[in-house]
Amino acid sequence: MKRIAVFCGSSNGASEVYIEGAKKLGKELAKRNIELVYGGASVGIMGAVADSVLEEGGYVIGVMPRFLENREISHKNLSELIIVDSMHERKAKMSELADGFIAMPGGPGTLEEFFETFTWAQLGLHQKPCGLLNINQYFDPIATLFNHMSKEQFLHEKYQTMALIDNEPNDLLDKFTAYEPPAVKTYITEKQI
Repeated sequence: MKRIAVFCGSSNGASEVYIEGAKKLGKELAKRNIELVYGGASVGIMGAVADSVLEEGGYVIGVMPRFLENREISHKNLSELIIVDSMHERKAKMSELADGFIAMPGGPGTLEEFFETFTWAQLGLHQKPCGLLNINQYFDPIATLFNHMSKEQFLHEKYQTMALIDNEPNDLLDKFTAYEPPAVKTYITEKQI
């Protein structure tokens, strides 16, 4: 795995544990020689994960829409900063560059980015791993929701297992290495075969 896209908040969060978790992920990515692809900001846990990779000698690619360049305070020390015209282009470019996707704690934008790439995987548009770094049990409600979706038959169990969840970056990255995607989602029923 050469590159991983990380979706996360441009805020620090309510606890220092989020910044520490971002730094831990950054160190683990650099240790494994995995390049970071992320939103390009210098603030919040976005900035912390990028700084951590850079401090460990790793490579960081930021992808930022032009209209956010000043608002999110683009990181000035990245290995590469790609400026795009829209949020849609940002997600498409990050998806193109990455071999896998990790969501860390963040707000609605982080969840939207994760769920889009997760849905793309479910539909077979890519076969890249999608994971949640569950710092401070932040994503426990999402895991509960996945269980509920599966129980109510809106998410097939084989697709539920596509969401790799772990509290530790090294364990999550090990799951990425071992990941094998399920068969592509289809709507053909047994009666049609």
